[in-house]
Amino acid sequence: MNKIVIAGASSGIGYEVAKLYIGAGWQVVVAARRVERLQSLVSLAPDRVSAVALDVAADNAPAIVASMLGGDKNADVYFHVAGIGHNNISLDLKTEVDTVLTNSKGFVQCVATAFNFFKDNGGGHIAVVSSIAGTKGLGSAPSYSATKRMQSHYIQSLARLSKMTKAHITFTDIRPGFVDTDILADDNNYPMVLPLEYSAKRIFKALQRRRRKAIIDWKYWFLVQFWKCIPDWIWERLPWKL
Repeated sequence: MNKIVIAGASSGIGYEVAKLYIGAGWQVVVAARRVERLQSLVSLAPDRVSAVALDVAADNAPAIVASMLGGDKNADVYFHVAGIGHNNISLDLKTEVDTVLTNSKGFVQCVATAFNFFKDNGGGHIAVVSSIAGTKGLGSAPSYSATKRMQSHYIQSLARLSKMTKAHITFTDIRPGFVDTDILADDNNYPMVLPLEYSAKRIFKALQRRRRKAIIDWKYWFLVQFWKCIPDWIWERLPWKL
């Protein structure tokens, strides 16, 4: 029986992907700060699903992640979904710093722990949810956009490090567009919002195939290609509220 650890499974993408892995017969360890929200996942298959309290930005997060990856059976996959993001046109300092703590510090210390665990135990698969927001700097969400760019570059660096050290670790960088989750629960009118279940199924398929990068979905793939073609001097002058 294969085993996956999902950090950030209390809602949204993490929750829905966890359900798909449970349905596929995997052993699943789900983790989140709001551990009470994980109990509905545990109830789906109590013999195969366990829940752990985890704040990815806390100093004890690496020890908790290492414990989840080990145990009676070593994990085959570590899937990092935990993250926060806000529109912050007012550039509220607390919002910016909190986003960096979760999406940068929390991300790095958990993903690096997974890398070292798999390196010491014969290999594995690390998958993360970054975002198409990492393609260009978004004026409406500076820290979110910047940290998502960092996450993609960090995974690329680890992929190189895996080859250098013969760690036998594969990587998947999931880059969704706007998905109908709590992160969009504000008064903004977001374009091209994707249904959560549809997105989760696409992500599940990308993870099963161990794709290196996966933009969710095709509409956002074309949007990202368009963004890449816009020179920075034009991008920084566009009036769009992005």
